[in-house]
Amino acid sequence: MRVLIVSPTYNESKNISKLITNIVATDPHYHILIVDDNSPDGTADIVVEIEKDNPNVHLAKRPGKAGLGTAYCYGFNWAIKHQYDIIVQMDADLSHNPSDIPDMIEKLNNNDLVIGSRYSDGISVVRWPLRRLILSYGANIYSRFVTGMTVRDLTGGFKVWRRQVLENIELETIKSQGYSFQIEMNYRTKKKGYRVVEHPIIFIDRTIGDSKMSRFVMFEAMYMVWRLRFSRWPKN
Repeated sequence: MRVLIVSPTYNESKNISKLITNIVATDPHYHILIVDDNSPDGTADIVVEIEKDNPNVHLAKRPGKAGLGTAYCYGFNWAIKHQYDIIVQMDADLSHNPSDIPDMIEKLNNNDLVIGSRYSDGISVVRWPLRRLILSYGANIYSRFVTGMTVRDLTGGFKVWRRQVLENIELETIKSQGYSFQIEMNYRTKKKGYRVVEHPIIFIDRTIGDSKMSRFVMFEAMYMVWRLRFSRWPKN
């Protein structure tokens, strides 16, 4: 089974080397695709140097900052084109632990999407301000109420996919970003009848760099869940 880890970056020069090192230490056979939005801090230049010594590391450099959702869709389409069997999405800020990946992949034996969940086994978040924790936890309660989904961490960004799922949920029509992107991808997956399971993780907030979260991202998510609720995507 060929595994690709997709990680979008924008100004992650202080984290990117450690991220790649940690992934390779977990399993040197994993392939890694960094989708960089022309980071002015030289993130892509660091990846180029790593590529020279590791043929499993790949860089896709986009012309400018175009959002998390489009970056992931770019990476997913790249994975489909290159016929990877399993696609892992994870943040580049070291908040997701690569050591969770093997257990999440194992759960694909009976599932189609595995979500690294902060809320499936209590609340497993480290170093978050109380205000942000309340916002995130509340957003998930709100999203579950509106969409009718039972997934406890709808907004989490650490996931493992079967390629077939990504081939069949119309990636070209997804325009949402941030929290909205995560919710929409989960919703479309469930609407298609695929099996979704949560895997408990410990989420560690970034210690280096700045959060990409904004008010726009939060308000987009509040609107998006209602659009999803009244959408009519066919199951097949």
